[in-house]
Amino acid sequence: MSLLHVFGFGLKVGHLLWMLCCWIISVISMNWFLNGGIMDTKTCLLGDGAKICLKWWEKISGTSCKIHHHYYQYICSKRVRRTWWKRLLIAWALGWTVVSLWIFLYMSSQATEKRKETLASMCDERARMLQDQFNVSMNHIQAMSILISTFHHGKNPSAIDQRTFARYTERTAFERPLTSGVAYAVRVLHSEREQFEKQQGWPIRRMDTLEQNPVHKDDYAPEALEPSPVQEEYAPVIFAQDTISHVVSLDMLSGKEDRENVLLARASGKGVLTAPFQLLKTKRLGVILTFAVYKRDLPSNATPKERIQATDGYLGGVFDIESLVEKLLHQLASKQTILVNVYDTSNHSQPISMYGSNISDAGLEHISTLNFGDPFRKHEMRCRFKHKPPWPWLAITTSIGILVIALLIEHIFNATVNRIAKVEEDYHEMMELKKLAEAADVAKSQFLATVSHEIRTPMNGVLGMLDMLIDTDLDVTQQDYVRIAQGSGKALVSLINEVLDQAKIESGKLELEEVQFNLRAILDDVLSLFSGKSQEKGVELAVYISDQVPEMLIGDPGRFRQIITNLMGNSIKFTEKGHVFVTIHLVEEVIDSVEVETETSSKNTLSGFPVADRRRSWRGFRVFSQEGSNGCFPSSSSEINLIVSVEDTGVGIPLDAQSRVFTPFMQVGPSISRTHGGTGIGLSISKCLVGLMQGEIGFVSIPKIGSTFTFTAVFTNACNSNEYRSQQIINQANTASYEFQGMTALIIDPRLVRAKVSRYHIQRLGIQVEVVSDLNQCLSIISNGNTVINMILVEQEVWDKDSGTVALVINNLKRIHHKVPPKLFLLAKSVSSPRTSPATSGVCNATVIMKPLRASMLAASLQRAMGVGNKGNPRNGELPSLSLRSLLLGRNILIVDDNKVNLKVAAGALKKYGADVICVESGKDAISQLEPPHNFDACFMDIQMPEMDGFDATRRIRDMEHNVNSRIQRGEVSAEAYGNISTWHVPILAMTADVIQATHEESLRCGMDGYVSKPFEAEQLYHEASRFFQSVSNGNL
Repeated sequence: MSLLHVFGFGLKVGHLLWMLCCWIISVISMNWFLNGGIMDTKTCLLGDGAKICLKWWEKISGTSCKIHHHYYQYICSKRVRRTWWKRLLIAWALGWTVVSLWIFLYMSSQATEKRKETLASMCDERARMLQDQFNVSMNHIQAMSILISTFHHGKNPSAIDQRTFARYTERTAFERPLTSGVAYAVRVLHSEREQFEKQQGWPIRRMDTLEQNPVHKDDYAPEALEPSPVQEEYAPVIFAQDTISHVVSLDMLSGKEDRENVLLARASGKGVLTAPFQLLKTKRLGVILTFAVYKRDLPSNATPKERIQATDGYLGGVFDIESLVEKLLHQLASKQTILVNVYDTSNHSQPISMYGSNISDAGLEHISTLNFGDPFRKHEMRCRFKHKPPWPWLAITTSIGILVIALLIEHIFNATVNRIAKVEEDYHEMMELKKLAEAADVAKSQFLATVSHEIRTPMNGVLGMLDMLIDTDLDVTQQDYVRIAQGSGKALVSLINEVLDQAKIESGKLELEEVQFNLRAILDDVLSLFSGKSQEKGVELAVYISDQVPEMLIGDPGRFRQIITNLMGNSIKFTEKGHVFVTIHLVEEVIDSVEVETETSSKNTLSGFPVADRRRSWRGFRVFSQEGSNGCFPSSSSEINLIVSVEDTGVGIPLDAQSRVFTPFMQVGPSISRTHGGTGIGLSISKCLVGLMQGEIGFVSIPKIGSTFTFTAVFTNACNSNEYRSQQIINQANTASYEFQGMTALIIDPRLVRAKVSRYHIQRLGIQVEVVSDLNQCLSIISNGNTVINMILVEQEVWDKDSGTVALVINNLKRIHHKVPPKLFLLAKSVSSPRTSPATSGVCNATVIMKPLRASMLAASLQRAMGVGNKGNPRNGELPSLSLRSLLLGRNILIVDDNKVNLKVAAGALKKYGADVICVESGKDAISQLEPPHNFDACFMDIQMPEMDGFDATRRIRDMEHNVNSRIQRGEVSAEAYGNISTWHVPILAMTADVIQATHEESLRCGMDGYVSKPFEAEQLYHEASRFFQSVSNGNL
């Protein structure tokens, strides 16, 4: 795979989105232009600007199409070497490695900045709180200076003494949370020292000795201090809070720091702080805030000299910095998070540490400025985190995660590209295989068509000649031989049809027809097909169709007949006693009605043998499920959903073989094919056909009891069509029901199901039916004489069982003088059944009707016995031989086939119906014979012929007819010159052994009117030809 393929894939997606956007915009814009009338060229409402935009739009669309075209010409047709693709992958990996490293550095820096911001916020918060609390204490000290000025210097004698001052300051200490003590020093001039010392009772002591030689707090003794040296003025402490009462009598001007602090305070009139120093006794760092106490109020612009002269004393507050900051930090919840240092930075070169450790740390540090109100001193708070910064796990995981995702994308992209390459290779390989498969499928279809044609062509000659042979004078043995040969030939044709059907199913080319058909007539034909076999075995064969099932349906009658034939053939094959019973109902009847349900008890079956409950055979059908009952019924009112059950009392299917019943070419056991014959594909074909009919198939089988197969199929109701109504009016005069109108039949049968079947078939002829269970009830009805009975049908089981009562019934029938006695019929199921019993053989000759009952056979039997109707009237295709030659009398039919045997068979079959037949052996001869004008009424044409096949011959014939019809319509020639026929169209029917669906479709496309498959029978040729001669056929029938 290559880089260009990857780029091409992106172009594909981009081009698709681009074309989609262009299409949407173009549709919207064009609709807007058209709806608004902007595109009207006559009025030129578009304007030059809009026209230019449209031209640019066309250029852009054309350019995109050209890019797409060049892409497909170059990108999709060439491959770049694999090394370029590897280089791209390496570049991708290196690029994302750099990106991940940058993301790590960026997120780490962001984390550091956030850490700095957090530290700054915490440090500023602590500095602000310390500064605010210091200002509060400073304000209280300043207020106390006013108090002293008022109550000590303003009154004589003074209202304040040491005890009062100490108590007052102790009680108001909560207002000064940061101060550890407050003291007041009075200004004493040298001239006033002696008097002052006498008045106070203690000498003024010096402070500098204590500063130079500090002592422990326990060894401190004020009496041991030296007196203050002689100087111009003194500032001895006269009042002090109890916490610092040891400073009483100390001269503040004798100490270096205190002297500077006092002088600055009285000269500036503001609070002044000292540099940090060790406090007496505690030896902890502290500062003193000093305020000057003046004699009178001074203006704000007083000079320092004026302030010095007006000074009475000095009020100082002692601040223990360490305890002050500790108390502040204890008030904060995060006191353990950061380390705090407080410095006096009045001297930037040598800052003095007021609080905290001096451990140097290269980590983050933030400095917050402190303003304690002293303009001469500067302080600051320095903060840093107590712990080292944690590993930037978020940055690490994010960068690694992005790198992993990039590598995964690379892997996915590489796998996708490789997959695309593999898919392309597989696609090309599959296209080659598809061509080979299509060629093999064509070869297979051609092979099947050829084999089918080559087998069916001689089989057509064999069966045709046998059919012609059986119409000659033969003795019984010869007729038996001919019938055996016919049966073998038909079995071979049936096998070929099954193999072809299976091939069509595998190739998906099996399709259904949509034609109108009579369901009951089809079932009668199938009964006729199996009647001989059932009579030989003595197995009762019956069909029952519900009255709610329409008479005419639209669907594929041939495939429906094939399903019924397969199921009934299997039942007859595996049943040696009992019955084979076919029932057809609407699905709605089976769901809603209990009447049609079959009991497993032998008392309510056709032959008295137990059967497998048919309801279990449709248990898994979707149409009977809760969802199917709401949604699986036909969506249209004209659609008919039938449910067909074939019930037998045969050997049943072994339990271990039931799972493979519908598997093609699978037998129940290895001996089945040898014992009963068959290929094992009938049921699989039936299942496929049922699926094409939108139905389902299932079965239930009990070994040694029998089997019941059930399937559903959807058809269209044809009874409401105009074609059916007109056909019904035409054939109304020929129906048997008209001949038996007003007659009543009495059925004697103890079995309800069997009596129901007999009543169904007799009622089809228009006869009213009454059912009794025994001969005694029949005697009672005959004796009463209230009901006119025209015929009595006795089940053979009753006839053989009670011969005495039968004789009595016959005698009663002979005593009827005033009325015509009813005719007596015996319903027998076996050819070996006796016609009469010994007790009645000389009394009455009953007419025997052989089962299975069907309309045509039953009508013919009743007509002969009752003496009504046209006894020679054909029924259901059973054409009496005496009237065959009048059916196609006067019809000229052309037969075209290169096989002389097929010509002879087809000609003999059509001549049997009275047609005049002319045979030719090539398509060219057919063209010359069918060139208008001619006297032919129809043409049977073979498809596969040398020189010119049937398709080309038909096309040329249709072209000739079209030219003649066009010339007649244009008036170039007269119709008299062409036999007074203005529109020439001779019916041409394909006659071939090729039964492939494509051949049938091709025959219709080339202009043929019908299709006859080989081997054909005489009736088949007649029926196909008679479709075009309805007027004559109906008259003859």
